[in-house]
Amino acid sequence: MTPEEFIRAYEAALGTQDWKVIDPLIANNASVTFSDGTVHAGKAKVQAAFENNFTKIKSEKYSIDNVVWLRKKEIYAVYLFEYKWTGIVNGTSMSGGGIGTSVIINENGNWKLLTEHLGRKAK
Repeated sequence: MTPEEFIRAYEAALGTQDWKVIDPLIANNASVTFSDGTVHAGKAKVQAAFENNFTKIKSEKYSIDNVVWLRKKEIYAVYLFEYKWTGIVNGTSMSGGGIGTSVIINENGNWKLLTEHLGRKAK
């Protein structure tokens, strides 16, 4: 798997809203910062945060676009991206998006998310 393939696999995995599909793509010491500023450090906390979102957002569609690679090496890669989501929250169709920064690492030939920081786009 290449770093580019990782991004597509991660995007598709998030679209399943099934942690079992996402789990192999997340490093054990991962940290994710959501656009509301909450930080979820460690795989168990990342899992809890993602599953909480899956409970709140039904039929979510998630996309990653406009990827800009800052660095790609054999053991790590850093990229910027834009993300969008749509879904049903409390029976109402909603959407959102923003910008993100991610670092992925290559563990024994498998790319995994080490950290992801999601934010809002500037107005």
